[in-house]
Amino acid sequence: MQFGFYRSIRYAFINLFLVSFIGVILRYKIAFSFPFIDQKHLLHAHSHFAFTGWISHALMVLLLFYLTSKSKQSLNKRYDALILANLISAYGMLISFTIQGYGFWSIGFSSFSIITSYLFSILYWKDLNKIPAFSISHLWFKMALICNALSSIGAFALAIMMATKNLEQNWYLIAVYFYLHFQYNGWFFFAGMGLLNTIVEQMPNIQKKLKIVFWLFSIACIPAFLLSTLWLQLPSTLYLIVILAALAQFIGWIYFLLLLKKNSHFLSIYFPKNTSWLFVLSAMALTIKLCLQLGSTYPSLSQLAFGFRPIVIGYLHLVLLGVITIFLVGYILLISKHNYNKKVFLGVRIFVAGIIINETLLMTQGVAALDYIIVPKIDMMLFTAALIMCLGILYINIQIKHPARTIEPESNL
Repeated sequence: MQFGFYRSIRYAFINLFLVSFIGVILRYKIAFSFPFIDQKHLLHAHSHFAFTGWISHALMVLLLFYLTSKSKQSLNKRYDALILANLISAYGMLISFTIQGYGFWSIGFSSFSIITSYLFSILYWKDLNKIPAFSISHLWFKMALICNALSSIGAFALAIMMATKNLEQNWYLIAVYFYLHFQYNGWFFFAGMGLLNTIVEQMPNIQKKLKIVFWLFSIACIPAFLLSTLWLQLPSTLYLIVILAALAQFIGWIYFLLLLKKNSHFLSIYFPKNTSWLFVLSAMALTIKLCLQLGSTYPSLSQLAFGFRPIVIGYLHLVLLGVITIFLVGYILLISKHNYNKKVFLGVRIFVAGIIINETLLMTQGVAALDYIIVPKIDMMLFTAALIMCLGILYINIQIKHPARTIEPESNL
């Protein structure tokens, strides 16, 4: 089975719809009643499928798209098996987690997805090294692959604890946060920045400055994991390292934004109006995320953040939806150029509106929880927001059923 770029992106959007649809079911079960579904099992299926079936699949395809555009030979066939294996593991986890939660089959498919990611990383690293021209984006891609591998330590530790029923609270949370950190702030973020840099680095006299941004985020990435463990009351030395890591990433991001502002006259060339607003929204969400991350180093704020589940859920959705998903949708539309019609962009606007409403409600719920205030009908409103997102991505899938033309990699991307 051969995966062209268009077909692979179609699978990505279908998977995004499934993620959204499951989100609707989860919100419906909270707001009303759905006794036939185990909430915890479906939640595990939702998160694992979102990571593997939507984001990791989309990133693998987009990284392959870049590699193909820079290589003199077609590389698609060499990765077909890996893309298929990743999809099989994603759907396997979707079904098995829904039925049994953590069990033999779900752990098996999870392990299969990790092995697939290892093989993809090794092959992609080797092929990336064959491209003679130096590119800042290559550094981001390689760091993304390293982080993806590191995140599996948390996943394996979590699977072992679940399989043996040995769930010591602190170690369980450390394993979860370790996996989430190196997925959200590692694999997802560095791969996305790498894709963005394939465009930004084409601006004149900017490569050395972009390299500074890369090193600020890379050096801070591993110690930044400790931001997720502040509830352990870290020693003062480690606590200082945490502050420096959060500060380094914040400075790196502000420096990157200043570079873009300085070269704003070039941005209109690379980012047309019909997609630029998506990148602006993603950048705004990332700015908020980094501000919250820096603020969490303040002890009292850290205790509040980790002590209230609505705040944690709001923060995770800010990154997954506001930063990563909006960026990926924008990037796919950007490199697809005129392949998608205006109706597709209408679906995108509906979907993004649902994200904004959802995040606003989650943050409102989180802030209200600090004073132990229950927002009236919040569950119903969150269900409505999830439904808006689902309808938006459904409309996108309907409209991209028949593309205007086949998308092929272009050498200037």
